[in-house]
Amino acid sequence: MNAFDSSYVLLTAAYNEEPYIEDTIRSVLAQTVRPSRWVIVSDGSTDRTDQIVQQYVVDCNFIHFVRREKDLSRGFASKVFAQRAGMQLLSISETPFIGHLDGDLTIEPKYFEVLLNKFKEDPELGIGGGWILESESGEFRQRRGNSVTSVPGAVQMFRRECYQDVGGLLPIEYGGEDWYAEVKARMCGWRVRSFPELKVRHNRKTGQAGVKLRYCYRQGFMDFALGSHPLFQVAKLIRRIPSKPYLLGAAARLVGFGMAHITGKRMVSQDFISFLQKEQLSRLWPR
Repeated sequence: MNAFDSSYVLLTAAYNEEPYIEDTIRSVLAQTVRPSRWVIVSDGSTDRTDQIVQQYVVDCNFIHFVRREKDLSRGFASKVFAQRAGMQLLSISETPFIGHLDGDLTIEPKYFEVLLNKFKEDPELGIGGGWILESESGEFRQRRGNSVTSVPGAVQMFRRECYQDVGGLLPIEYGGEDWYAEVKARMCGWRVRSFPELKVRHNRKTGQAGVKLRYCYRQGFMDFALGSHPLFQVAKLIRRIPSKPYLLGAAARLVGFGMAHITGKRMVSQDFISFLQKEQLSRLWPR
């Protein structure tokens, strides 16, 4: 039996992460198992993100920096194109694991060591990661929406074979490339799991109410673009309404979903939509 190869590479797309990127870098440097290569792509940053990253490139030969100009016409898909630019510096055929890590996170020193052991224990685990914690009333708490069956795109780690089956990330104007990757992985027979014991701090401050509502409205378009079933959409948002302050957010997302039926477009195949909707309906009416 071949020995388990725990080597991995990391990819970070960063846009104006000056207040956070150094903490992210330091938390990776503190890992008990470091990546063999880490590509950080500045997606048109206009603050000191580039300078901060370049300071560490000098002394850390496994960190590589790429600068690209942000394409504002591509909306939220710009992040995916930045990641694709970074992928050109990664030889994924030579590494067993490919990880995405956002530039506003901090992780515990044994994060990757423990996560890689999860992959070792479960050969069918295709995508794995931790749970996001966000600051609330001065204390970091689990983010609403964390689930053991879903891995946030900010910390998705792929087994190489799964990444190849998924075909990489799909650039979607409204976001949701991480959701697409999870569903496609399950379509290909892989398991997707997140682990509550792997805590990830999200250091970026939450936006203002108006920004949140625009974000929720856009999520409705994302849900439509990826083929979410209308019944599941309504049921999901109704469940979230009692959780303040999500009432207006749920309404905005539902309005966006409705508007998308008029002006939006699907971004995935019919096979993908059928698989996703079958999953969603099974959650509504489990056997």
